[in-house]
Amino acid sequence: MIIFAIGDVVSDKGCEFLRKKLPSFKKVKGIDFVIANGENSAVGNGILPHSADYLFDSGVDFITTGNHVFRRREIYDYLDTKKGIIRPANFHRESPGRGWEIVDLGKTRICVINLSGRVYMDDCDNPFETMDRILDEVDCKIKIVDFHAEATAEKGAMGSYLDGKVSAVFGTHTHVATADAKILPCGTGFITDIGMTGPKNSILGIKADTSVRWLRTGMPARFETADGPCSMWGCIFDIDEQTGTCVSIESVCVE
Repeated sequence: MIIFAIGDVVSDKGCEFLRKKLPSFKKVKGIDFVIANGENSAVGNGILPHSADYLFDSGVDFITTGNHVFRRREIYDYLDTKKGIIRPANFHRESPGRGWEIVDLGKTRICVINLSGRVYMDDCDNPFETMDRILDEVDCKIKIVDFHAEATAEKGAMGSYLDGKVSAVFGTHTHVATADAKILPCGTGFITDIGMTGPKNSILGIKADTSVRWLRTGMPARFETADGPCSMWGCIFDIDEQTGTCVSIESVCVE
């Protein structure tokens, strides 16, 4: 089972680039299942039903999110009713949506789990204890975790904690791909962050001069998506369907 995880898709520019590149990339690489982090896919910030539908229509099979998922109220009912999209499982139990879901592909089943970090992030439940509860409930060989977190140490700790318990753990949120894709000792594929899908010449997808001005002066600024060429970063995990272990991992950039 070849699974492609796509880094945070930024605004309409990232969505459009994904639609342009993903279908042919899936064919070339023999991708069976695509997961994309879509929490910043709406123009401005957050995610909207329109941007989520756009990703699904472009070849994405499953959407994970993160700390910006509730920025737009229009997404609340969508999270409650739509299959194939989740928010972090360690958010408050009364939050819209759900934190994990099992997808039945006929020949196999995949459980996708979303978690949020706590270091330098908004307050939420302990992600390690949340994972313990989920693993007690889930009876599924292939388990994929999107850990949406800021601190690399927290992401690394989660990978180590889940080694041998899940098929893969990939980090999102920081928008910068890390060079540490590897298979951990007990067979779990891990990468600290899979990167971003959006404008290359930007600060995390935002116009550079706006970000610089805000950081220099501390004055409020309206963040706008940068223009210019884009790239799609992600990671390919080849998972053994019988054991659920990761047999190969590859960080990729599509330009």
